[in-house]
Amino acid sequence: MAVTAGSEPPVEAATGQLLAHLRSVLPGLAGALRQVGVAILEDPAWASRATIVELGERSGTSPATVTRFCRSLGLGGYTELRVGIATDIGRADQAGWELGIGADVLPTDPLDRVLRTLLAVDLQGMHETASGLDLRVVATVVDALVGARRVDLYGVGHSAAVLEDMQMRMHRIGIASWTWSDVHAGLMSAAQLDHQDVAIALSHSGRSTETVDMLEQARASGATTVAITNFSTSPIAEIAENLLCTSVRETSYRSGEMSARHSQFLVLDLLYLAVAQRTHERATETWTRAADAVAPHRTPYEARARRGAAPINDETSDAARGGA
Repeated sequence: MAVTAGSEPPVEAATGQLLAHLRSVLPGLAGALRQVGVAILEDPAWASRATIVELGERSGTSPATVTRFCRSLGLGGYTELRVGIATDIGRADQAGWELGIGADVLPTDPLDRVLRTLLAVDLQGMHETASGLDLRVVATVVDALVGARRVDLYGVGHSAAVLEDMQMRMHRIGIASWTWSDVHAGLMSAAQLDHQDVAIALSHSGRSTETVDMLEQARASGATTVAITNFSTSPIAEIAENLLCTSVRETSYRSGEMSARHSQFLVLDLLYLAVAQRTHERATETWTRAADAVAPHRTPYEARARRGAAPINDETSDAARGGA
């Protein structure tokens, strides 16, 4: 079972993270409990003022079901649920966010509203991701990365593109890393891992079967396993020893995977920078060697300046082209 900030001690309403936690666990809720969760997320401001009877009616359930819903989140009762929702709304207001603005981008919306919607949703997702991260789990993952013989990164689709950036940065500081998006190749690599290695899987839904299979094989091989996902009750969360959760809401025309990128990069950037801190001397040395290696492939101005040559001006450039 994964290690996570909520695996799963009671949610504290006062933390201002109840709605983010609800979005994370919603796919794992069944039947009537899920109906209550959906009703709350559709209109959090209304839910923070509603009576238990009103919430039961709007969700098509009953007060008893709402009470069971509260307990499923680790809350003491309905009052604590309302306080938690109100706390989230208060934090959003204080930060200048609009809780409803990210729900939809309409075809008729002007560009300034589209921009404000994107900014509000992405910033709120990053803030909620940062607030919900268990830094003890982050530290455990960093320890494993610092001492790793090799690091496998598993993801498909948008997740693979995000991980390719992480792979390149890890290589720059001397951490041997490979990204696998093809399940056959990934499984072959995972089968070669052992206790000296780390496997990180990135899946917004936590249900991409290829990614789940690759991480499962890595764990069977003895590697330290890490999952980064938006849903703490997803299949990949059950496999990983270490779980890091993002907090993301979709907007129109952007799937969850696309909306998740900023929060995913935030988590990966934190891991990368923490590893670079811990391996400062080695990271600086390998970074310098990497920069020197690619220097000849920069633009002529930058490459010549790095070699100490005189910059090319327009006149000499024209002369080199035959004075065209």
